[in-house]
Amino acid sequence: MLQEKVTREDLLQAVLQHETVSTIEIKKITLPKGMASGKHLHPCAVVGYIVSGNVLFQEEGKEQQVLKAGDAFYEPKNKNILHFDNASADESLVFVAFYLKEGNEELIKMLNQ
Repeated sequence: MLQEKVTREDLLQAVLQHETVSTIEIKKITLPKGMASGKHLHPCAVVGYIVSGNVLFQEEGKEQQVLKAGDAFYEPKNKNILHFDNASADESLVFVAFYLKEGNEELIKMLNQ
């Protein structure tokens, strides 16, 4: 009988600078087909991964990228996110976000377009 082994695949390493985490909130989020999140920021750091679909992701000052199912992402605390948009006109985007909160920080703050 073959013995199976545990495997670990590196998805992301996010460096948290000068942050204290007191609470982690984990959310499963679904964006309908073609939906854009709108310009926003998070008062806390956010890490997560794409469960299904594709997302157009862009942090201000960085290149746009398309993340697909299985990819991980990091949204730094208080950095403008220009795009976190469902890149598909045909299917929903599902992702899991881990909000690394310090105290009673909000999860998201929408910014004027």
